[in-house]
Amino acid sequence: MKKSLLLGAGLLAALVAAGTARAEEDLVLGYMMAKSGPYVSLANTNEVAVDMAVEEINAKGGINGRKIKVVKFDTAGDPKQATTAVRSFAQDAGALAIIGPFSSSEVRTTFPVGEREGISQMSMASSAPGLTKGFTYGFRNTTDEGKVIDQVLASLKDKKLPMATGAAAYATDDVVSKSIGTGVVPKMFEKYAIPSKGAVDFQLAAFDLSPQVAQLKQMAPDVVGLGSPPEGAITIAKELKRQGVSTRLIGGTTIADPELPKRMDGAGEMLTIGTTFFPEVNDKTRAFAAEFAKRTKAAGLNRTDPNQMDASVYDIVYLYAEAMKRAGTTGDKAKLAAERSAVRDQVAKLKDVPALEGAISFADGDAVKPVYILEVKGGKWTLLDTRMPN
Repeated sequence: MKKSLLLGAGLLAALVAAGTARAEEDLVLGYMMAKSGPYVSLANTNEVAVDMAVEEINAKGGINGRKIKVVKFDTAGDPKQATTAVRSFAQDAGALAIIGPFSSSEVRTTFPVGEREGISQMSMASSAPGLTKGFTYGFRNTTDEGKVIDQVLASLKDKKLPMATGAAAYATDDVVSKSIGTGVVPKMFEKYAIPSKGAVDFQLAAFDLSPQVAQLKQMAPDVVGLGSPPEGAITIAKELKRQGVSTRLIGGTTIADPELPKRMDGAGEMLTIGTTFFPEVNDKTRAFAAEFAKRTKAAGLNRTDPNQMDASVYDIVYLYAEAMKRAGTTGDKAKLAAERSAVRDQVAKLKDVPALEGAISFADGDAVKPVYILEVKGGKWTLLDTRMPN
């Protein structure tokens, strides 16, 4: 009896050790979510897309014979919480790389921390210009707002749509919106020789934008470069319609909300934006959208249509998977620092990787990929143009 008990105990210890070894060989990715806080309307479905990608990869055998495991942290869009998350993933979770953070304000604080910790981060939404400069571990699967709005104006020019004069309208209490209104739009107007008639600014919490729209009405520009999240775009579009102002609002990825036309209640006709995802591009995007809708509906989420950030974060998992595959990543904790660096190096080298959003490459830390020009027509998004990267 004693012998069998000892044997059983030894067998149990061996099984526990084997299980621990297998767990240690998982390829761990940290995931900074924004499931609460100011970005929740755009970010609360991102987790569904991450889980989809991980399940698909693991179902096909994982990477280098090992499964991907995701450790999650809700930063609530708060830069301080995001910094805590990076340190936790790097020092406690043994993560090989990090999905996120979501916003440009978070990126500003976390990229320096990630550089010191020697762990890659890849944002799914940050699009303020120039945030990857000076960082070797900082990546964004997004397209700089300057490049996006550049492509919007290039499309309008190619299609000979009115753009003889312009104006800017932007939120002052959002980092990216202000950057668009004060930097990106004026620069792009200058590039396309569009005389600016002026600018108006507003607070995102403002319910009454009638004074700002009255100014725009007096300016009578052909296009208004808009720096705002979806909520500001809705408010200004409704007021433009109320005052009978007919002008084309243009913007970038900050207002790439699939439900925006519906939320505008008939306002916003001709609103034209650039985005890196449109579900009607091909069979792959349609299949993703259908599965995404099924999962978000089952989870009781309000929005079931995937947005650009959902597609981006789905592709981030696959981009890391490809980098880990090329780097021969093992998940061995004794090699963690070296494998983190190898993943970083392989991400930087990725070129024309087939992805949901289109072929993706990296240049100076930012993704290079197609930009889809969408226009609100008949109360829904329609594809106006597809701009391929040079």
